Amino acid sequence: MSWNLNGTYLESCNCNVVCPCTTSGLTAPADHERCQVTLAFHVDSGSVDGVDVSGRSVAVFIDAPRVMADGGWQVALYLDASADDGQAEALGKVFSGQAGGPMAALTPLIGEVLGMERAPIDYRDDGRRHAARVGDTIDIEIEDQVAPQYGEDGPVMSLTGMFHPANSTLTIARSTRATGDGVYGRSWDFSGGNGHSAPFTWSA
Repeated sequence: MSWNLNGTYLESCNCNVVCPCTTSGLTAPADHERCQVTLAFHVDSGSVDGVDVSGRSVAVFIDAPRVMADGGWQVALYLDASADDGQAEALGKVFSGQAGGPMAALTPLIGEVLGMERAPIDYRDDGRRHAARVGDTIDIEIEDQVAPQYGEDGPVMSLTGMFHPANSTLTIARSTRATGDGVYGRSWDFSGGNGHSAPFTWSA
């Protein structure tokens, strides 16, 4: 199977800005008892084994121990309800790590798959604001951060050299809205917490 995807991603977690997990390669303790994070991806263009998946979105929810490198992650995968069966199957293989690529590097850390389901995913990029709504369960908006000294038109702050499936360079962002309700028995409000955004280019 050969595939390639290009698009953008956003992330929201329950850590403070900036989260220790991201800046330590998953080896430093999270700010709270467990690390709970949602990663949302929008594929601008791409195909998986000949199946065009352009314009489709995927969200991954992770509930992990405080030190993420310890493994035992509980993971749920949400596939775009607007995808047809072939597209959903193709995306499921890539984002579960079955098809290799960046997500495959995380699979040894997964202890339990909570579920894989179809859901409407509304993904939006609007300048320095990025948002994703997953059905009636997850609602996230993050805003890329700019150093106050530069003013509103200054460059966004970023982290480089990161161990992360999306990109080795991530913007530093803060969530303006980050709620979950009924996500496999979990509900939360992480508004004001850590966020990231970045383009991604994957292939295998």
